[in-house]
Amino acid sequence: MQIKIRGAVLVVVVMAVLSACIPALQAQTYTVLHNFRGTYGDARVPSTSSVIAQGRDGNMYSTTPDGGIDSLVFRITPAGAERELPFHFFPAEFPADSGLTFATDGNFWGTTEGYQFWGLPGIIFKMNAAGNVVEYNVFGGTDQVNGNSSTAPPVQGRDGNFYGTTSAGGNIQLCAYGNGGCGVIYRFTALGQYKVLHTFDQEDGANPYDALVLGGEGNFYGTTQLGGAANAGVVFKITPSSGRYSTLYTFCSQANCADGANPYDALIKGADGNFYGTTQNGGSGILPDGVVFKLTPAGQYTVLYNFCSESNCTDGANPLAGLVQATDGNFYGTTVSGGASNFGTIYQITPDGHYTVLHSFDNSDGANPATTPVQNTNGILYGTTAAGGQSFFYCGPGCGVFYSVDMGLSPFVTLVNWYASVGQPVTILGQGLNATTQVSFNGVPATFTVKADTYLSATVPAGAADGLVTVTTAGGTLTSNKVFRVKP
Repeated sequence: MQIKIRGAVLVVVVMAVLSACIPALQAQTYTVLHNFRGTYGDARVPSTSSVIAQGRDGNMYSTTPDGGIDSLVFRITPAGAERELPFHFFPAEFPADSGLTFATDGNFWGTTEGYQFWGLPGIIFKMNAAGNVVEYNVFGGTDQVNGNSSTAPPVQGRDGNFYGTTSAGGNIQLCAYGNGGCGVIYRFTALGQYKVLHTFDQEDGANPYDALVLGGEGNFYGTTQLGGAANAGVVFKITPSSGRYSTLYTFCSQANCADGANPYDALIKGADGNFYGTTQNGGSGILPDGVVFKLTPAGQYTVLYNFCSESNCTDGANPLAGLVQATDGNFYGTTVSGGASNFGTIYQITPDGHYTVLHSFDNSDGANPATTPVQNTNGILYGTTAAGGQSFFYCGPGCGVFYSVDMGLSPFVTLVNWYASVGQPVTILGQGLNATTQVSFNGVPATFTVKADTYLSATVPAGAADGLVTVTTAGGTLTSNKVFRVKP
């Protein structure tokens, strides 16, 4: 892994009805909600990947590779209160830095990285709302043929199975980075059946560190940090049924890597059907400190912004995090360095490339954010930093913070499964759902059952077509941030 940090150590589809004209930047409020302490039982140093997932209770869940002694799963409220439960500790030799995926079965799914040097390949795990964990030892195998060192959570496909990547393992003869292999793409069923769908060979990509993203047609898309013609990474597509793999774009295809190099975090599929992402290196800024890019499904590639385009990189540099598209149609992300104090930034970028720094970290309010922000259904953006904040005994520079960025966006609902057949249930997350009077799929009313104030279950009605889901409550109508697709 090659990461540059100067001066510091260290999927969603949005509303299809959004206007093509993005509104002017709204007033934003940055707030530190929680300072990680690093004491035993408290998270610290949430690092790359560490995907944040919203649960049925409206709280947010993720992992850190260090929880005082062991790595852990933690839960935190929108107000920033870290809960006593459901903490789960993994042994120190199994750092859990993947973050979590919230699945249709009501469980959170993640992975632990393991330690390749000790021959420990890591695991896949699922955790229920009570904090009970089931572990699956499926990685490894003879010569690590099943992959090892997974740093991203598995993602659920339209078939109900889980798909993910490992950053090492596979064919250690053909792809021998550190004698560890270039990684694999796998499928894992809820019954525990594991299958390698693709083994990276360096030429077609190497060392994916990020989660896959599910496309509307059911295929998966992702990036590798290394491999390809220039060993600067690729964008790829894979079909879940047959495992057919194809490379959509090879980074550093332009002179001096002006198109970017070494993507680290996941792609996102935008409301316009294109894919968006970041690279941590390359570009044509003052320093080659990464880019924001757009890629069409046909493979047409465009650089939207070059980081470190301003003197002293005050606009940010070296993004390890990907992007989230919020309900205003804009994308939001973080850089691990650069900014006014060189501790990183939070930024907004429009689909046509208009870039704005929203916040520059100064260490006292966090430093070196390496995770992609998430938008809670209350409309507010949340994220973590890997350092900074209050200084505690266990980490003098600060153990990182959990923060919010309020852009004044309205509450909405999100779909855990944005694809289902007529007659099948769809889980919907939101707030104020106890007062629900109607749920509609693209205008067609559906039967529903309110499970709690923060989630309900609705049945796809006959006559439903692809479109937005609306939930009418006593407080108004909430619209989904994802387009629902009817499975045949």
